[in-house]
Amino acid sequence: MFIGHWAPALVAATSKNAPSLPVLFVAAQLVDWAFFLLLIFGIEAMRVTPGISVMNPLDLYHMPFTHSLLGSLIWASGFGALVYAFSRNQSAAVIAALVVLSHWFLDLLVHVPDLTLAGSEPKLGFGLWNHPVIEMPLELALTFGALWFFALKAKPKRLPLLVLAALLLAFQAVNWFGPVEPEVTLGTSLLAFVAFGLLTLASWWTARSVSA
Repeated sequence: MFIGHWAPALVAATSKNAPSLPVLFVAAQLVDWAFFLLLIFGIEAMRVTPGISVMNPLDLYHMPFTHSLLGSLIWASGFGALVYAFSRNQSAAVIAALVVLSHWFLDLLVHVPDLTLAGSEPKLGFGLWNHPVIEMPLELALTFGALWFFALKAKPKRLPLLVLAALLLAFQAVNWFGPVEPEVTLGTSLLAFVAFGLLTLASWWTARSVSA
């Protein structure tokens, strides 16, 4: 799951009590922001293992602090507390925390068993990465269905919305069909940060174009 993680952010953003769309875009990928940061310092780890799944050659074998259910709950609670500290809006904090937590459950659908409840066995994952004929249309439907719903409810201007849609589609195409580096390097994390950052920036532009 990649762009599908932003579907809950787009749906949640239509609530009058929700934080802004870019805040929710950060929330939706917060555990991956954290994972790629921890990856740089060797605190969490992955490796390239061709054939580990049909769609994704990355072996995500050590992610106890970000991709365990307990870890995700902690990140969600912390982010929700941060939103509350800035907004003093309890509903906004809860919505933000739920969007963070949605990441783990969406990953559960597609990952081969590498997610945990609390950082150790059992490892969980329904493995839709082994079934691209299901995973690919599902991810596109989740993402662009949510974007369509957001567009109907929020009525942003057309250009920023189309740019956001185009970036989502382009980054997903690279994720599915682009070349895979033979090993995990610093560039792996930097590329992820660039993708997350550009999409968050596009979400800010889209939200800014919404009529008051």
